[in-house]
Parts: sequence; C-alpha cells; structure tokens
Amino acid sequence: MLNSLTENVAIAALPNVQWTSGGRLDLVRIGQACRKVGTALVLDLTQSLGALPFSARDVQPDFAVAANYKWLMGPYTTGILYVAPKWHGGRPLEENWIQRANARDFASLILYTGLYDEGARRFDMGERSNFGLLPAATCALKQLLEWGVAEISETAGALNRQLAADAAEMGFSSPAEDLRAPHYLCLRRKDGIPSGLSETLARQKVFVSVRGSSVRVTPHVYNSTQDAERLISCLRQMSR
Repeated sequence: MLNSLTENVAIAALPNVQWTSGGRLDLVRIGQACRKVGTALVLDLTQSLGALPFSARDVQPDFAVAANYKWLMGPYTTGILYVAPKWHGGRPLEENWIQRANARDFASLILYTGLYDEGARRFDMGERSNFGLLPAATCALKQLLEWGVAEISETAGALNRQLAADAAEMGFSSPAEDLRAPHYLCLRRKDGIPSGLSETLARQKVFVSVRGSSVRVTPHVYNSTQDAERLISCLRQMSR
C-alpha cells in the first residue's frame, strides 16, 4: 500500500481490516505517507471499529465511517462518521432541514437558511433523530466502552490464536498473527472450501461466514473456548 501512494493518488479509500483475509493495515504509517504526498485518507472501519483499538488522533484520517451493525453491535441504518476539522466547511451529499443552522429551534424553522449546522453535523442524514434506532445504538456503544475495546480485541485474539493453530493441523492456513487483526480469522486451504460448509456447520449450531475461498471466523466476548473446540471438532469431521 505504501508503494502505491504517490502524488497522483488523490484519495486512499481503505479499511483497517481486509474483509476476506483478516489482514490488518498499519494506518498510522499509511496516514503519515498520505500527508506527505497530499493524499486524502478515507477509511471504512466497519470490519474493525469496536473490536480493534483505533485512534483518530494517531491516524489523522480525513474521513472515517463505520456501520453500526457489525462490531459496534448497533442496529441497521445507523452508522458513525468522523470528519477531520479541515473538512467541516464542506458541502454535504444530502440536503435536509435538520442539518441546517438553528434546526433545534423549531419555532424558527420557517426562517429558511442556507447555512449548515456547526462541525460535522452538516453531514448527518435526514431524520437523524430516530427514536427507535438511536437509543439502541447508544446502549451498544456504552456496552462496548464498559467491556473495553482493547479487552475485546485481546479476548477474541486468544480464541483465534488457538483456532488458527488447530485448523492448521487440518490443512487450513491463515495470515500470520502479526499481519492480521486479532478478532478476525480467515481460514483457507489448498483443496478449497467444501460446498455447503456454512450450512452444515449451522445445523450443528456453529455459525461462520464463507467469503470466496475463506472461512471467516469472528468470535466475540460471548464466545467460549468450548465454542472454538466445537468448531474445530466439526471441521475435523468434515475433513476426514
């Protein structure tokens, strides 16, 4: 990625964790390289935010977005957007009344204005005050903060470390631990993934995702070593 960053690159649109391999990018180094050549850094953190520590202060992205429904444990239709201060004067994609200056003053809504709300609020979607979804998203974020993102990463990483070692004995490979995210394990093998693997595992109450040639295993704090052993046992039976 660093070798691809030149002055001809206007925007680097990247994840922190690649969704079919679990490979992790060093965003701090990439951010430094982007600033050096004048490239804007735009991040999709959907596969990592909430399970892998991230510092906007250290990475300094121009924009960073994440859907709530994955590791942030929130509902569909909601998400999080970070906008660097230098872009707070930008023009939003969507035009709606609630993103306007003084929109909180309902009595003055008839006084139409072309001015936007302060900061990144101008980039909000319409009907952002969703009384059904936002309380759920807020509760999910509070729960993540209570558990601790670093602790979540460490817990999932311990399970995946053992899973990777056990799966390797059956011919499955995965990126080296120092090259992948702790919470994200993608298993591959030379003979390919057996057809119907995810459905067969689901009948045993083991749920994974098959993405192309990878079996994606993403445990959370509610998973146990017994869950991991059950997955390995199923894979062992299917590999015979």
